[in-house]
Amino acid sequence: MHYAYVPMPERPQLIWPQGKRVALILTFNLETWDLVKDTDRAYYAGGPPILPDALPGRVPDFPNYSWREYGQRVGIWRLIELFDELGVRASCTANAVTFERRKAMTDAVLARGWELLAHNWEQGELLTDLACDPEAERAVIQKTLATYARHVGRPAAGWLSSSLRGTLATPAILAEAGCLFWCDIMNDDQPYIIATPAGPICSLPYSNEINDFTLLTRRGHTTDEFRDILVEELETLYREGAAQARIMNVGLHPHVSGRAYRIRALREFLEFARSLEGVWWPTREELARWYMESDEAAAHRAAMAPKEDLQ
Repeated sequence: MHYAYVPMPERPQLIWPQGKRVALILTFNLETWDLVKDTDRAYYAGGPPILPDALPGRVPDFPNYSWREYGQRVGIWRLIELFDELGVRASCTANAVTFERRKAMTDAVLARGWELLAHNWEQGELLTDLACDPEAERAVIQKTLATYARHVGRPAAGWLSSSLRGTLATPAILAEAGCLFWCDIMNDDQPYIIATPAGPICSLPYSNEINDFTLLTRRGHTTDEFRDILVEELETLYREGAAQARIMNVGLHPHVSGRAYRIRALREFLEFARSLEGVWWPTREELARWYMESDEAAAHRAAMAPKEDLQ
């Protein structure tokens, strides 16, 4: 894989459709973990635990497992109710096993016509564990995409790796499988082209910075601080977006931001975002297809494409 380094001041102007300034994407991560794994290593289940001193994988860790499971049983439904009330779509990621073990969540998303991205097989299995075995990685991606297509009724357009732990082989495997975009690379406020031996793929950045796990669980911000951070990020991007269109992704986990005492932060942020006429509310696929196919984005796309061919 290869992508170009093009500093923001050197790029052609990018303007979203209808002159919108910020493409705002709210991501629900519909993740599912195994209770135990056949290992003596500490089990990393897609994020820091709520209690420290993680247990060996073969030992059930009920406090940490059930803390996460709250999101599947309660938190996601609180988030969906809020988004339904405000008329906002979420762009959701789903592990393949979520379609089978926690089907009510993916059914609810599909019933609303919201976007679903492929998000690895199981949340605690990282592609980086297969960094030296691209064929094993390809097998995981292929079975994930096959499960996605069987449940969604169409091929996946994009991919977010569990914990964003992709490898050098990941974008080529995805491009080879027909995926349009990949979200693991978090180095920009705009889309750009990644070149792979299987052809180009669009990088649509996710964010670990504007993310409830980082802000609430890792850093311990309050509900008001969480809201204020989201508002300030959007205010700045909105101002900058008058000259260069921007993307703002908000990463949300139902067991974190779906808590009763935190939902107000999202309500107040969404109400603020809805008051701004220059906010675009696309799905990731809508944004990626517009960027990769539109004449309006052609100059930007050409400037952001790598100049070297990959063999």
